[in-house]
Amino acid sequence: MRIAITGASGLIGGRLSAALRARGDEVTGISLRQGPPSPEALAGCDAVVHLAGEPVAQRWTKDARERIRSSRVEGTRALVEAIAAADPQPRALVSASAAGYYGSRGDERLDEDSPPGEGFLSDACVAWEREANAAAESGVRVVTVRTGVVLDKAGGALQKMLPPFKLGIGGPVAGGRQYLPWIHIDDLVGIYTAAIDGDAWSGPVNATAPEPVTNAVFSKALGRALHRPAFAPVPALAIRALYGDMAEIVTEGQRAVPKRPLELGYTFTHADLDEALADVLRVSPS
Repeated sequence: MRIAITGASGLIGGRLSAALRARGDEVTGISLRQGPPSPEALAGCDAVVHLAGEPVAQRWTKDARERIRSSRVEGTRALVEAIAAADPQPRALVSASAAGYYGSRGDERLDEDSPPGEGFLSDACVAWEREANAAAESGVRVVTVRTGVVLDKAGGALQKMLPPFKLGIGGPVAGGRQYLPWIHIDDLVGIYTAAIDGDAWSGPVNATAPEPVTNAVFSKALGRALHRPAFAPVPALAIRALYGDMAEIVTEGQRAVPKRPLELGYTFTHADLDEALADVLRVSPS
């Protein structure tokens, strides 16, 4: 297959590109930094995977909010326009989204049929997906991947968590009752690959492990994996002082479940949190 990927040099894009090339696919990285992609670069591709966007994990200043939103909304719009103008058109667009789509909903189980929540990140995800779904107007199959917290020690949220936990000063954040919709990097790559390949895959899919856990449970599991205590609570006030409004990603959460991937027959390689952390951190489960 011929596959074009935006954000191919990022954490997810790099792993996905390597996996696709390993099975014999032709993968082309598409940069959006220099402006809209050319339709010629996308012509004849079997699928386009859209991962590019301003990092969400930063202090949400006014300028940062604008960059986060515009990179996703305007960047996706430009990509969809290029897809529509390509000849022949790609058959599928698999576009990143986030579990933040659902906002903060406490312990409510959230599947792909659940409505969006409220707040900056939720609003950004709704606008982001709307631009991606516009590709369907030209007959392109569209999948939007609502991703949870990705477990990979090479980057992302887990990499930022590791230093205090290794020192034995990690612990639950903001009381620890909020849910954390986690997923092992291998399963995230697996879901993207299945979405590329499967004609039955369309619409939103939750890229989260079958059983999300609370922040407190996750903290204890990470402590076990590192053989370190994990009892030092981190007050919500301290997180908000450090990150501002962006703290809601950590202090609030979503109990998102992967109803659609399971219905479509996807089998999770790492469905158990202790095993997933052990695999990511390359330690033996206790």
